[in-house]
Amino acid sequence: MDSSFLGIDEVAEVPAVAVVVDVMRAFTVAAWAFERGAEKIVLAGSLDEALALKARRPGWVALKDGAAAPGFDAVNSPGLLRDVDLGGRTVVQKTTAGTVGALAVKDAPLVLCAGFVVAGATARLLRDRGCGSVTYVVTGEDGRAEEDLACAQYIAGRAAGDGVDADAYLRRAAGSRAAAELAQGVREGAHPDDVALCLELDRFSFAMVAAQEDSLTVLRPVAVPAVPAEL
Repeated sequence: MDSSFLGIDEVAEVPAVAVVVDVMRAFTVAAWAFERGAEKIVLAGSLDEALALKARRPGWVALKDGAAAPGFDAVNSPGLLRDVDLGGRTVVQKTTAGTVGALAVKDAPLVLCAGFVVAGATARLLRDRGCGSVTYVVTGEDGRAEEDLACAQYIAGRAAGDGVDADAYLRRAAGSRAAAELAQGVREGAHPDDVALCLELDRFSFAMVAAQEDSLTVLRPVAVPAVPAEL
């Protein structure tokens, strides 16, 4: 399997398969939203778009990075979202990096959004679909975020069937700038458990696929059961 690792601005053409990685915290939050019952997640291009979508559909839940703000129902924190009942709801998500990365490759035939919590399922889906060439979009810090790169490389190794040492990748993520800022309370809209929740390997057995639906980029979970004796 041919893998490339690019920052958002380095994606020059539409890839055949894109895996967009945002560990801390967009796609960890997205996975928790599905765990809490969300039907789908609409990825918004701006805060104004997120609010406009919610205004047209008052039952939708709007979520953003940073501190709470008028019109938004939740913030981009797995620790704060894990106890919210989202049964059957649609979530509109706008974040600084993750949603931007997904929208940058929205026209790719297959777009997956990932973090460590869905790493194994994401790798299994890539294998199951026989993906020969995969572009990993490393969303944080202009493609240099250590937690996102570590997760992308881990998924690539698993997808290729290589034996990989998960602990080494998780240590890299735990030592990242994003992890330090969350732990130190630098980032607004955070919970003390956010870093630990973002580093829960294979917490969920679904991958997250983004596709175009009625001119919107919509993220949905796809169950990918683990195989016996999987590495």
